[in-house]
Amino acid sequence: MAIVRDLETVNAELQEQKERVENVDFKMITFSLAGKDYGVDIMNVKEIAKADKFTYVPNAASYVRGVYNLRGDIIPVIDLRSFFHLPVEKKENGIENMLILAIEDRVYGTIVDKIDKVVGINSESIQPPHPIFGDINIKFISGVVEKQGDLYIILDGVRIFSISEDDKTKSRLPEGGDTYYMPPAYAPPAQEIPGTDISRAESALDFIRQSLPAIKRFYPSSINETWLRSRFADWSIGRQGPELQLKDLEEADKFLARFYSPSTGSFWEDEYATAVKTALPDQSSSNTIQVWNMGCGKGYETFSFACILESKYPDSRFKIWANDNDIMAISQAPNMLFDLDEVPEYCRAHMVRGPNGYTFNQEIKDSILFEYHDVLNDNSLPDLDIILARDVLSFFPVQEQVKLVHEFAERLKTRGLVILGTNEELTEAEWRSMAKRPVSAFTQRE
Repeated sequence: MAIVRDLETVNAELQEQKERVENVDFKMITFSLAGKDYGVDIMNVKEIAKADKFTYVPNAASYVRGVYNLRGDIIPVIDLRSFFHLPVEKKENGIENMLILAIEDRVYGTIVDKIDKVVGINSESIQPPHPIFGDINIKFISGVVEKQGDLYIILDGVRIFSISEDDKTKSRLPEGGDTYYMPPAYAPPAQEIPGTDISRAESALDFIRQSLPAIKRFYPSSINETWLRSRFADWSIGRQGPELQLKDLEEADKFLARFYSPSTGSFWEDEYATAVKTALPDQSSSNTIQVWNMGCGKGYETFSFACILESKYPDSRFKIWANDNDIMAISQAPNMLFDLDEVPEYCRAHMVRGPNGYTFNQEIKDSILFEYHDVLNDNSLPDLDIILARDVLSFFPVQEQVKLVHEFAERLKTRGLVILGTNEELTEAEWRSMAKRPVSAFTQRE
């Protein structure tokens, strides 16, 4: 009887496995890289394409093939073979197989050797990855699965396309910890927040200091400490206990909503542009004004500042080195078209009309060099008259903030100017404030 019961148990388990396998609740597009089979969640695949013409992007990582015009949308193209350090097959006709992936709110082109088919599986049959699978780092693999004798390595698309930011963050966290660490040099002094017990307020504020890097990659430091304390004082009104904490992305966004400088992500409004122009020295110290614009985004800030410089220093030339690590934004910036109604008055004199809309004239375009670049890497720049870095430093780990401020000091000419975000400041004794809100500008003490 014992043998019969064992056989019955085995048969029941086999039937259960069969039913589980036949219950398809996960589909993936399969493809090959260097002779091995891979898959990616079909929900992340927007379409399949073939292409042979990619626009080169200067200073891009080695695995970035360039950008591609997908029916009017400019998308970055990543060669997964180069990304994973795998052999790259040379195509005689140069045509590459691409999976167009939609990851969160971004679209990417990914080059693979061969695109195979759609495979449906039961998600319970997916097993955790093991280092023995493939030549790819395990952190990019969401699981492995066998289907009809074929073994597929399932890639984690979200992890692949967020790795650069995640690695930057994690590499600056203390070993083995998930909590942000603030070096003693930047530890804030005890300060009473009106109407609140000091110790409780400090504890709640410390929690926010720890939460912001994890949720929004915003790093509290001496650069934003004044704003942080002021914002927390407002935030704490009517809140108690757990209500003071930042529990999710929505609350973190609300907390930081007042941090950003005027006209973020758009042309500078007339009032702010006038304030910036007033903060600039009346006379240029050189015939050619060298400017470094960090985190230029889509270029609205850069074009706004170029028009201000042209108005402030009509007899001088200027060169703006505009950097950003958003490949989509930086690739579109040089050739943006505008409706004249959306362009502020101080910029209109520098625009020309084309068949599809208005663009900046050649003089303004020639004065700007848009580059895909991570400013944490080496920065090959001349001595600078102005550094424009609005709301940039606060989103780097504190160690990198210190490094960049030190680089500012080394690269700036005598009486050179650093323009930070409205709620950022350089508090070290070597820096002197040169403007009032909403402009935050500093020069080195002589």
